Amino acid sequence: MKSIGFVGLGLIGGSIAKAIKKAHPDYHLIAFDQDRESLGQALSEGILDSVVSDVKDASFLSCDYLFLCAPVEFNLLYLDILGKRVHANCVITDVGSVKENIHKKAGELGLLDHFIGGHPMAGSEKTGFASSSAQILENAYYMITPGEDLPINRLSDFTELVRSMGAIPMVVTCQEHDFMTAGVSHLPHLIASSLVNLVKDLDNDEGYMKTIAAGGFRDITRIASSSPVMWQQICLENQANISFMLDEYIRSLIRVRTYVDNRDSDSIYNMFASSRDYRDSIDVTDNGLLKKLYMLYIEIADEAGGIATVATILALDKINIKNIGIIHNREFEQGVLKIEFYEEAAMQHARELLIRRNYIIHERT
Repeated sequence: MKSIGFVGLGLIGGSIAKAIKKAHPDYHLIAFDQDRESLGQALSEGILDSVVSDVKDASFLSCDYLFLCAPVEFNLLYLDILGKRVHANCVITDVGSVKENIHKKAGELGLLDHFIGGHPMAGSEKTGFASSSAQILENAYYMITPGEDLPINRLSDFTELVRSMGAIPMVVTCQEHDFMTAGVSHLPHLIASSLVNLVKDLDNDEGYMKTIAAGGFRDITRIASSSPVMWQQICLENQANISFMLDEYIRSLIRVRTYVDNRDSDSIYNMFASSRDYRDSIDVTDNGLLKKLYMLYIEIADEAGGIATVATILALDKINIKNIGIIHNREFEQGVLKIEFYEEAAMQHARELLIRRNYIIHERT
């Protein structure tokens, strides 16, 4: 039976713990977190077997694996504390979005033979253990950046642990990781945040721009709701790669402005066609940064009981609804009632049921 410790039990730490407990119910899971409420909830749900109030606790230091799941800055601090105290066969890993700095720290501490950088490419704009789920990791890429001196058997064992969580391991160097994530994760968050702030600054006192913000705006700015503290640290830790990506993006925006200013119809068309083709080539099933959404848009009359009727039809067939809402601005979205499902099968079942009831359905996945 293995013993696995967690420093931090938020969204990602909690999700990893739940996935491991689901796959290995006999493993002993132990955690440290400043948030005692999260620890208590994890204990009551049977995810954790025990908790510690100090990371230097002997039971914690004797774990086979220690997952550092705190913000990047604090992971460096905990690595410094734990690296000097853990036993020789303990593998320390982290889940941070930036890898080079923690690898450098592991090298300074002489831990490159039992440190493995990790980054599950999964998550949510929500935070905390209450939002965690083992399903977050299913079919998501889990980036693994092994220490330079790591024995192959330790890498193999950790890779198998990742697979047992339902994730897809991908082994790269820490340098490759930081460059790739700067482009496909860090830059998009900066773009989303800056776009939201731009619209906020340009909006009138009545907030009309916010009121009419349509599906396209909401889709590309959803991630702007993520933790400011986490993204502040990521920008500081991966500064060089993010700066390079920003330079390239700014140059591309200048080209776009030139196309528009010159009314260059061919270049404008080619830009949209190229981006459409590349975007359509991305696998959008749940195995990467782009989480597939299972949505139905339903035409219903604006009358009392309309939404309740749809919900009742689905409930009678035991179809779980993840989210439901009214679309006030229907640009790019035909249906006035939007329903989100957890799984594709549930969405398709709901679609068939509602079509049989003569509802007009629009699907967007």
